[in-house]
Amino acid sequence: MNKCLNAPILVLSSLFHKAGKFIEVDGHSCLNMATHNYLGLQGNDDIEASAIKTLKKYGVGSCGPRGFYGTVDVHLDLEEKLAKFMKMEEAIVYSYGFSTIASAIPAYAKRGDILFVDCKVNFAIQKGLDASRSRIHYFKHNDMDDLEILLKQQAELDRKNPSKAQITRRFLIVEGIYMNSGKICPLPQLIQLKKKYKLRIFIDENISFGTLGKHGRGVSEYFNIPVDEIDLIVSSMEWALATIGGFCVGSSFIVEHQRLSGLGYCFSASLPPLLVSAGTTALSLMEKDPSMFETLQTQCRYVQKAFSSLDEFHLEGDEVSPVKHLYLKNHYNNSEEELILLNKIVDNVSIFFIL
Repeated sequence: MNKCLNAPILVLSSLFHKAGKFIEVDGHSCLNMATHNYLGLQGNDDIEASAIKTLKKYGVGSCGPRGFYGTVDVHLDLEEKLAKFMKMEEAIVYSYGFSTIASAIPAYAKRGDILFVDCKVNFAIQKGLDASRSRIHYFKHNDMDDLEILLKQQAELDRKNPSKAQITRRFLIVEGIYMNSGKICPLPQLIQLKKKYKLRIFIDENISFGTLGKHGRGVSEYFNIPVDEIDLIVSSMEWALATIGGFCVGSSFIVEHQRLSGLGYCFSASLPPLLVSAGTTALSLMEKDPSMFETLQTQCRYVQKAFSSLDEFHLEGDEVSPVKHLYLKNHYNNSEEELILLNKIVDNVSIFFIL
């Protein structure tokens, strides 16, 4: 039992300072490639000043849900700015990134509805699927042929039972960039299938928001697809915006439904005002300096090139994705062999990075 409790995965690594581009581990300054601080906004002076100013005015927490005097003017300001930035009619802000998509899915999809879902969706989406109690059809990762096979099968069932088909809603659930693969969804083909088979499409842009597109608006901007082709865009604010919480953007008709049906919105205390202001300031910084997205994408390409040179690994993830997956091609039997490999990795990839 003691050996199990001392396993590396169960031993928490604690920091005693800000976690930025570099972190101190066991007395060594290390490049931080573990957190999702894609744009380097964590610890930004303007964001911190904004949060402190709001803290002094409103205090720490709201102690109430949005519908029960937990809404502060800064919440409304952030929602307005998010909707404008994403070029959507309306936005809604949640207290936690995880609960955003996990609440949004069951707010719309119910028992008897049908959801077509990529097999590599993240855990928060999976919890939303469970809560919806809908019928789930998984298609192979980013495989549009496999998805269309499922859609054709459902269309045939609908043809045989038209009365049931009329009351059954169909949703397509994908991610902009998949956490579990680092790959970008083929949005143009997804939109084509959405129109052809009359689906509602929800996109989780936890990773792609603030990383893809000329202005960081995500996968729709990356593919130059009008946002009104997408029914609902969901994203965390905990990565690119370096704060806490999440948001959904869409038409007013769709978003307003969540204010009474989104469980994480209705029953959680609202996002503390200081964190709301931090998100608003981070969004303003993104708008003022869109060059940060080009810089990020250049760095993503550097990382892709560096890790692609390692023969011992299989690399998965798109070139401009900030999330990369490295898989060992061979198994190593002891820590000495792993240490030799780790040193080799550092030697091989360090030439690609300008720190």
